[in-house]
Amino acid sequence: MALITTGKQFVRSLESTGALGLYVPLEGGHEGRYQRRLRAAGYEMLHITARGLGDLSAYLFGVHGVRPPHLGKKNTEREGAVGYRYYLPPAATYQLENLPPNSKGLVIWLLEGMVLSQQELQYLVSLPQKHPRIKIVVEMAGGRTFDWKPLSSFVAAA
Repeated sequence: MALITTGKQFVRSLESTGALGLYVPLEGGHEGRYQRRLRAAGYEMLHITARGLGDLSAYLFGVHGVRPPHLGKKNTEREGAVGYRYYLPPAATYQLENLPPNSKGLVIWLLEGMVLSQQELQYLVSLPQKHPRIKIVVEMAGGRTFDWKPLSSFVAAA
């Protein structure tokens, strides 16, 4: 990898495919360069981790309930020992509604994508066709260099 990369090829391949899977060096630091290139190209970023995410469509496009960890505390009301449920707004819909007028779209950057099932990966591959202003980047595995390929090849591989 060159010491200074322009990132134009990364941005072009993301715009053409809509969803990319990444091989990222485990020591980290390289992905920040490409995130800066995406922001400079006019995209806004949404960083989330795939661990414990649950239903992707509900998290990204629907109001969904979450229960924070109870930490051993129990309440004696009708809620039971599981605690209260809090409702959160849809993450991607909220971000899309609040994009700046000159923005190209929203890039959803998913960390730890190796825990996603094949069905979830297929959903992420089809998401840019349903919502053209959304692009998907998923960190799938570790690698010696920062490398990417279309996310659909990860679906077909397994």
